[in-house]
Parts: sequence; structure tokens; C-alpha cells
Amino acid sequence: MTYPLTLYYAPDNASLCVRLALLEARVPFETVLVDRRSCAQRDDAYLALNPNGLIPVLVTPEGPMYETAAILLWIADKGRNLFPAPSAPARGAGLTWLFWLSNTLHPALRTVFYPDQYIDADPQALRICSRTRIGEMLDQLEAHADWLDTPSGILAAYLAPMLRWMALYGGDNGWFDLSARPRLLSFVATYETTAPVFAAAMAEGLGPTPFSSPCLPNPPQGSAT
Repeated sequence: MTYPLTLYYAPDNASLCVRLALLEARVPFETVLVDRRSCAQRDDAYLALNPNGLIPVLVTPEGPMYETAAILLWIADKGRNLFPAPSAPARGAGLTWLFWLSNTLHPALRTVFYPDQYIDADPQALRICSRTRIGEMLDQLEAHADWLDTPSGILAAYLAPMLRWMALYGGDNGWFDLSARPRLLSFVATYETTAPVFAAAMAEGLGPTPFSSPCLPNPPQGSAT
């Protein structure tokens, strides 16, 4: 992999997934804070990097990248064993789950966190409906995602933060109970003992148990919202 890499991030945002992957890949990178309190993601300079005005962006020698799953796959294909190689038999299953996280679970979370961006009439009704759908998705993960048993790589880096956000954001936390899904709970409890998670938690103020028993972030700079 060619350096340097620059991660445009905000604490406890989707950039956390990318930070975790970069740390596990053990590649040097710089960070640039995107201050959400001043809506810096809507500034012209940031929109020149990501016209969607969303976080993250990873600036590479090949140009800026956005879309979390695309960045994660790029990191994996450039470096260490974070994902099955293009010729590996497990590549197809890995891609299935990566795009499921990106195209199914992640968008559903956005309708819980930002329902007013999707519907005018009754955003709370959309939030409640989405919570039910997400519960069904988590049941699917619990039953079928064999990679949960060896938590590492870009799939873990993508899923673990989303499980964290479910516990902390979206109106109230009474709808989400990870203890009801022991396989997912074991996944996050194991994953958060790794060095990349420790480093990311320190950098973004996520606390000692950022996934199994998360608390609201206390970042050294910036804001999660």
C-alpha cells in the first residue's frame, strides 16, 4: 500500500469502521477532524471530496474515496488478511455479507437515527417499523454469519460499530438488547479486546467496553453528532 493515507472522520461515526480497518491493517494514516457541530461536512472543501456530504472520506494516492464498504474493501485488497482475496473460495460469501451490511443493515439504521430525513408525516412510525426490521436482520446474523466466531477484518470493523450505535442512538435504547443474541454478544466482547479496538476507543473516547456495554463517547476533539 502506498502512503500517506488521510482519514476524514468524526468521532463515533462511520469513519470508526475505517479507522478500525486501518489499525488492523497496521498502515500509517493521518486524520482530519470533520466538525459536525459546525456542519463541516457541508463545507465546499469537504463536498469537493465527497459530494454527498457524508463521513468518512479516505484520501489515497489514487484520489479520495467515500462509501464505507468501498473504503473497507480497498483497504483489505491492498494489505493484510482482512478479507478473502479475489481468488479465495470464501470471497463470494465475504462479498455477500459486506454488501448486506452496506445495503441492508446500514441503511435501515439510518431510518432509525434520522427518520425525519425519509418521511414527513410520521417519522416516529418509520423509526418503530425500522427497529422491528433490524431485529429480524440481527436474527439473521445470529443464525447464519459464521464469521462472527472469529471477529477480525473488515466485516467485524463494519458490524461492531453498528451494534454500538443501536445501543446508544435512535430515540431510546430500550428497543435493543444484545444479550438476547449470545453469538453477537460474544462477537463484540471478543472483538473489543483486540489492539485495533483499544487504539480506536482511545482516539475517539469510546470507553473501555465500546461494543459490549457502550457509553456515549467523550472524544478528545470533535463531536459524534
